[in-house]
Amino acid sequence: MEGVVGQSGHLVGIIGAGPAGLYAAQKLSEAGVYVVLFNQDIKPGGLAEYGIFPTKYKMKEGLRKQFRRILAHPRVEYYGNCRVGEKGALTLDDLHALGLDALICAAGAQGTKSLGLPGEEAVGVVHAKDLVYHYNRLPPFSQQQFAIGKRVAIVGMGNVMIDIAHYLLQLRHDVAEVIVVARRGPAERRYDAKEYTYVEPFVDQTALRHEIERLRPHLAAVGQDTTALIAAMTTATPPARPAGAPGRLVFRFLASPVEILSTPDGRVCGLRVEENRLVLHNETLTARGTGTYMEIPLDSVIFAIGDCVDETIGLPYAHGTFLTKPDASTAEQASAVYQVYDPIRHRVLDHTYVVGWSRQASDGLVGKAKQDAERGVDTVLRELATVPTPTARVVAARRQAVQRLVEERCGYPVTREDITLLEGAEQHMATQAQLADYKFDSNEAMIKAINSRKIARG
Repeated sequence: MEGVVGQSGHLVGIIGAGPAGLYAAQKLSEAGVYVVLFNQDIKPGGLAEYGIFPTKYKMKEGLRKQFRRILAHPRVEYYGNCRVGEKGALTLDDLHALGLDALICAAGAQGTKSLGLPGEEAVGVVHAKDLVYHYNRLPPFSQQQFAIGKRVAIVGMGNVMIDIAHYLLQLRHDVAEVIVVARRGPAERRYDAKEYTYVEPFVDQTALRHEIERLRPHLAAVGQDTTALIAAMTTATPPARPAGAPGRLVFRFLASPVEILSTPDGRVCGLRVEENRLVLHNETLTARGTGTYMEIPLDSVIFAIGDCVDETIGLPYAHGTFLTKPDASTAEQASAVYQVYDPIRHRVLDHTYVVGWSRQASDGLVGKAKQDAERGVDTVLRELATVPTPTARVVAARRQAVQRLVEERCGYPVTREDITLLEGAEQHMATQAQLADYKFDSNEAMIKAINSRKIARG
């Protein structure tokens, strides 16, 4: 708080320090608002730190540089290792009691979406987010063991599927085959063409041609050109497969999972799917079951079907989404989508907002999170303009109250100064091990590294 206690301004709390939370903090601080970031992880960055494929070093470091500049702003304070929610060290009531002028939830989509299929409890069923966190070394997922066999199905056809397939086929050489199971057809694939290049060396081109050709009657029925799709998705000269990575990638389109099959000892042994057909109605394309079923022998099933919000944060929610104001007029809509709505009292919660994936789970990547956060902050700033600006004395007292509460409730709150020490320790470890990047894989190891640097610094 040094250097700014003589200035007045509003004080806004942000839950979550991923891209949405950090970019919201940037825009608020540049507008003269004081910001306190509460992050359940020790390190900031969220999915930019723990969701991007681990070998994309240049992309990750570019984002880290941006985030360092945001955290360095004198109006921004950071408290990592400090979870907010019904199961956290702090609750929403605790934060409101601090006298914050606004509270923004930017905690992302930390809940797990489920299809509710019979057999989902079997050993070998994995949710994509958990596995992504595992290979990106986010505690506690970094220390968990996942039962991944030789033949793996990934349910879903977006960019997360690409990342999971990339990990399985390039970094886990014990995986022999990855089968992408998609409810719709090849024309409805949702991954980016650029991302597809990472897994294209593993695609069984012959099998892909046969799979699309198998669908010709279904595709023709809705006006899709099978020959054009084959030309767009396959190549006669695929990129060379990396040495020591023997696995292959195949697709199964127009297939909806209905049951996970398991052995008597509870391990995955297959996936039962219903075959679909495409239906075009009022320019909307949907997949409908045909009543025909088949079984795919497997060792593991990974769901890459998106995520939902963490319901335990304490905000009103339904169907895995925090609730915002319904039935807003066109003029109100730009603000209403960011304001949290209480359906019991039939009113918007005072000065409480959601941005990023907390507003719309699994929607877009870092760029979209930034855009959504900045639009949400526009709404916050308009509301703050109607609230009297606290005096410098009041602001200082509120910030000190936040610090006292965090130090009292959170076991080891991590500040932005601590993050600088941690990054220095990680860079040292990377240099010693001749690695492009290094991460401690437990909170205990990170805290130990921070304390060691503090002692060394004197």
